[in-house]
Amino acid sequence: MADWKELFTGTDLSGWSGRDGAEHTWGVAGDVALDETDPALFTVKPGTGVFYNGATGRTADLISTISHGDCEMHIEFVVPKGSNSGVYVMGRYEIQVFDSWGATDLKYSACGGIYCQWIDEQPIGGTPPRVNASRPPGEWQSFDITFRAPRFDDSGKKVANACFERLIWNGEVVHEQVEAEGFTRGASFEDEASQGLLMLQGDHGPVAYRNVRVREL
Repeated sequence: MADWKELFTGTDLSGWSGRDGAEHTWGVAGDVALDETDPALFTVKPGTGVFYNGATGRTADLISTISHGDCEMHIEFVVPKGSNSGVYVMGRYEIQVFDSWGATDLKYSACGGIYCQWIDEQPIGGTPPRVNASRPPGEWQSFDITFRAPRFDDSGKKVANACFERLIWNGEVVHEQVEAEGFTRGASFEDEASQGLLMLQGDHGPVAYRNVRVREL
């Protein structure tokens, strides 16, 4: 089995760029915390170890320069009250990051959900998490992902869908053997392939990440 690759150095954003080459305001910090005057925002502590999507929480999505196919992935994230982001495995298949603390009606748009496709201006598919494993806004959370890339024959025809073989959210198994029939809404690439670049959504509200690593299988 391959070694883990750290996708964030902890000190800078080398290895990442704005989606489609766009300028971005992601920065590095020691930590983030809920703003006492507005819990929908973060206050930022100087230092290293965390990266976040700028003062406004509205900036370009971030794309890794390291590609992956079949893999295990570990990602830690935190959102303030009501905020929203997403982890796009291979830049194509989104696991929703959202403030779902206390939610009881779980849909694919809840945190830990595998997001829907968007076909003919309509949402298609999507899978909610089995349980709500959310922590309160301002608390760090984790995804541990086992992912299988789609398969193609020699002519390039897809013969097997991408599959989230397992997704563990804060220690709870919330998905097993969930196939993604196609790329989800907001994907960085409008096709499917055997390799892709990890994307983190940056334009839907404040979010911070740390300990982002991948191990190819």
